[in-house]
Amino acid sequence: MINNEEFQDEIGNNHISTNAKNPVREDAFAITDEEKIDKIKKDVENILLTLGMDLTDDSMKGTPHRVAKMFVKEIFGGLNPDKKPKASTFENNYKYGEMLVEKNITLYSTCEHHLLPIIGRAHVAYISSGRVIGLSKMNRIVEHYAKRPQVQERLTMQIVQELQQALGTEDVACVIDAKHLCVNSRGIKDIESSTVTSEFGGKFKDPQTKREFLDYIKLDTKF
Repeated sequence: MINNEEFQDEIGNNHISTNAKNPVREDAFAITDEEKIDKIKKDVENILLTLGMDLTDDSMKGTPHRVAKMFVKEIFGGLNPDKKPKASTFENNYKYGEMLVEKNITLYSTCEHHLLPIIGRAHVAYISSGRVIGLSKMNRIVEHYAKRPQVQERLTMQIVQELQQALGTEDVACVIDAKHLCVNSRGIKDIESSTVTSEFGGKFKDPQTKREFLDYIKLDTKF
C-alpha cells in the first residue's frame, strides 16, 4: 500500500481502483449495527461541528443519527454478507434456451473515492444452461453489490460473477451506464457525462451474441 498523499489523491480523483474486491477488514462485523451507528453518529457530529454547524438547531439536531443510520442500514448495507440476497434458482423445465435480459435496473451506489452518489441503470442478461433465476433476484443482486463504497468496474464484475455462480454458467453479461456525482457536481463539474462499463462472460464474448444483447438494451457503445 502506497502512503504517498499526492499519489492517493491522484488515484481517487481519477477514480482508479487498486483492489478487485471491496477492501473490507476482517473485523468489519465484530460489532453490531447499533454499535456502528453510535460510533458513526459521533464522527458525523464532529464533522458538522468542525464545519461550524449549529447542532442545537431543530433542523440539524437529528442529522448525525440520521446519517449514521443511513450509512449502516441503507447505502452501505451491502457490505454485510448476512444481507446478501438468496439467489434461488429453478430447473429450466420449459427448456428456454435463448437470451434472457433484465434491462433498466435502477442503480444507486456510492463512489468510494469521494463518498458521493453513483446513479444509473444496470442491464443484465444470461443464457440458461439448465437453471433459471427469478427476475426480481437479478434486481436484488444488483442492489446488494451497489450498496457499498464502490467503483463501477468492480460492481459490474461482481454482478456477473454472482449470477455465474448462482446459475452454474459462464454465459452472463452486465452493462452499467451511470452518472458519478464526484464528476458531475465537483472537480470537472461535467453534468452531461456518464460512465459505461461492461463484463461479458461465456457466449457473450461472441461478437454476434454481444451485439444482440446491446441491441436489446438499445446501447450503441462499441465494445
